[in-house]
Amino acid sequence: MGTAELACASLSALASSSDCQLVAVVSQPDRPKGRELRLQPTAVKVTALGLGLPVLQPLKARDPLFLEQLRGFAPDLIVVAAYGQILPKSILEMGRLGCINVHTSILPKYRGAAPIQWAIANGDLETGVTIMKMDEGLDTGPILQIERTPILPEDNGQTLHDRLALLGANLLVRTLPDVTNGSILPVVQPADGASYARKITKEDGRIDWSRSQIEVWNRARGFSPWPGAFTLLPGEPARILKIWDCEPRPGGEGVAGTVLEATKDQLTIACGAGSLALRSVQKEGSRRMSTAEFLAGHKLTPGDRLGGG
Repeated sequence: MGTAELACASLSALASSSDCQLVAVVSQPDRPKGRELRLQPTAVKVTALGLGLPVLQPLKARDPLFLEQLRGFAPDLIVVAAYGQILPKSILEMGRLGCINVHTSILPKYRGAAPIQWAIANGDLETGVTIMKMDEGLDTGPILQIERTPILPEDNGQTLHDRLALLGANLLVRTLPDVTNGSILPVVQPADGASYARKITKEDGRIDWSRSQIEVWNRARGFSPWPGAFTLLPGEPARILKIWDCEPRPGGEGVAGTVLEATKDQLTIACGAGSLALRSVQKEGSRRMSTAEFLAGHKLTPGDRLGGG
């Protein structure tokens, strides 16, 4: 059971494994996307159809007709990754071996919807993947396996997502034999260190220049590519400037959000502590471009202030 792109690596790994036989895939319904709002299949559905697997797409996981269909497959084990709905007890207990989940954090830290993004945004130096046996809580089930990985300075939400997707898929297929033969002992999650990674909103991408340079940099990395870090350019009407790439700059102090340097290829903005060099940006209604390209067509001078303050 999965919906988002994150789950595709696990689905493909299971399909290639000799330790299991996939009988069906469950994904959320197709959703309208784009300007024309055409229905688009989920990433998992596309992968499943490519593998020749039947796909079920109930509106709600509690739907009685869906539950009847699912029972008809007589699953021994249900694997869940980035499905996007809380599963009822009737599903959790349906398989002979229950349900296991691929979760992209080191539980109990970052239970919830957006563990990858918040791990970077909060400045963590390490994260990982947990394979857990599911219960009725939100990512509260006992732990089967954990694998860790460092969060690199060059990581953003997308690169870490892709690495954890593969890490989780590999850990899943390595764990599966021990689950099916009963040789692995689930460990109850510790009470200490539990936290919740709430769903990200577009507003989370708005830069608060009063934060330190490291805090702004971490949030810009964590919220890339979506919702993307953004600020407001000075002038009327204020236009949004999306920041794709930036880095902390040694030295440099000033009023938060103030332009400290705007030369041919350097654009440095003061933070609450320290400053940040913008490397790649995108002006509202335009394309992504280097700082040099942006400054060639948009004049900024030291003292100008971003963020609408």
